[in-house]
This record gives sequence, structure tokens and C-alpha cells, in this order.
Amino acid sequence: MHEVLERISEIGIVPVIAIQDEGKAVPLAKALSAGGIPCAEVTFRTAQGEESIRRIAKDVPEVLLGAGTVTTAAQVDRAIDAGAKFIVSPGFNPKIVAYCLQKNIPITPGCANPSDIEAAMEFGLEVVKFFPAEQAGGIDYIKAIAAPYTGMRFIPTGGVNAGNINKYLAFEKIIACGGSWMVSADLLNAGDFDGITRLCKEAVRTVQGFELAYVGINSASEQEALGMAELFAAAFGFEVKNGNSSVFAGSGVEVMKEPYLGKHGHIGIRVNSVPRAMAYLKAKGFGFNDSTAKTDAKGKISAVYLEKEFGGFAVHIVQKK
Repeated sequence: MHEVLERISEIGIVPVIAIQDEGKAVPLAKALSAGGIPCAEVTFRTAQGEESIRRIAKDVPEVLLGAGTVTTAAQVDRAIDAGAKFIVSPGFNPKIVAYCLQKNIPITPGCANPSDIEAAMEFGLEVVKFFPAEQAGGIDYIKAIAAPYTGMRFIPTGGVNAGNINKYLAFEKIIACGGSWMVSADLLNAGDFDGITRLCKEAVRTVQGFELAYVGINSASEQEALGMAELFAAAFGFEVKNGNSSVFAGSGVEVMKEPYLGKHGHIGIRVNSVPRAMAYLKAKGFGFNDSTAKTDAKGKISAVYLEKEFGGFAVHIVQKK
């Protein structure tokens, strides 16, 4: 998969934006970045789209910038010249796809049926936009038509919102979703960039799904671990489960039978996608102890520890089941 599409997959959300006032382009891009979504698809549906892309590319280069609603070769040239790093089209136009490939810029054309997907595969594409997602049948329809095409991945757009995005992202063949709920026209037209940042942060929390899984406590021996777990059981009625390397009291307290990572122990944080959480945390300056990484049956990272301790506790990022 192209490195630009890999980056989109790490972010998980592509804000789709129609900008009516190019003067709002740069503060908008800064609001997206501050909210944890350094990515945008600026559409060519408005006359201000090209200039908005140009200004964002110049002043906010950390934002991964694409041009959307591209329907002509001339628009492809204008988008590239303005600084777009990827192209999105509403439908599958073989001429536009061929032209983008010639220009060596990734394109995700709109596809809504098996014929579109097979046409995209003829050009060697690995990722397509599924549009309009909800109106065309939603996640159930995507799962149905994706089954024969094992190598194809999708970016659903159209009707995706905070309430359903995780239903889409839970399907392994979906790398990201396009949406506009965090950059509504009302907020943009009003210049409410703080509001956009707030909604972006909420969207990131929704996509990441960070939640406390358990607290791990270091002890010196199995006897000490059992004693501590039984203390929690006596106080709170938690069930004690003796495992190979630790003893659980309920599902939220793990007592290690010998000291492990962290001065005092470790804290488990569940996430919707460990690879996506890692990319997000790396962008915020956090490193990982790669030697602790665990993979699932498909080779994807399912658990890993952060390098930094929090108050004497190691932090364990674990995949939700």
C-alpha cells in the first residue's frame, strides 16, 4: 500500500471539507492538527478549493492533504500543483485513475459495486473510496461485496458519523473513514475553530476507544500475590483467578507473582486498534518498548508497552476483543 495510504490508515479519519472562504483554510488546518486529526480532503466542489489546498500546504505542512471531488485531468494537475498528496474522486473514471497513476499520486476512486472494484483492480489499486457508504448499504453491504476481493481495502465516505464510525473501522478491510461531522459548515462558516478542535478530539477518542482495562501490581512471590488478590476478594467480593504468571482479583486487578515492568506494576489500556493507537501516541512524542510487542494470528500487533512509566507504572496498550 502506498505510504500516503498507510498514513491515512494510521489516522483512521479523513475530514472531508468544502471550503467557501480560503481565508479560513489555514486556521481550519491548524484546528484539525490541534484536535489530533492531521489530515484533510479539501473538495473541488467550491471555487476556493484549490487556493485553500495551496495555503494549507504552505503554512500547515504537517497536515496530510488531499483533493476531493476531482473529476478532470486538469483538476488533478491543479491539485498536485497546489500541494495535494492524494486524490479522491466521487466515481470510478478510468481516465482519471490512469492519469493519477501516470503522475505517481495515489487516488481512491469512488466505488459502490463489484464492477467498480474489479475495474479498480485492473489498474492495480489496493484502496478505493466506498461512496456513498450509508446510502449504498453501509457496513453490511461492504462486507458482502468485499468477500471475493481479498486484497482490496476501503475508505467508506457518506453518512459516516461519530455514532457509526467504529462499526466500519472494526472491519479489517476498512483502513479509514471519510466524514465531515467534526468540520460542519456551520462551525466553519462561523470561524469556530475551537469548536472544530473540540469535535476532532472527541472523534479521536471515539476512534481510539481508550479505556482502563486493569491495574497490575508487582509482588515478590506467588504467595504474596495470592494474599493480595484474596485481600481484594475479602473487601470487594472479587473472584480470585490464579494464572501462570499472575493472580487476578476480578477483571480489573492483576497481581504479578514476581516483579515485572514498572517500579510498582503496570496499567493496561484497551484500544480499538493497537497499530492506530501506536501511531497516534508516537505523533504525541511517546515511544514504545518494541521488545514487548505481541502479535495476533494475522501478524498484527495486539499488545505493547510504552517506554515511559507513569508514576512508577508501566503502561500496557492492549487490543480490545
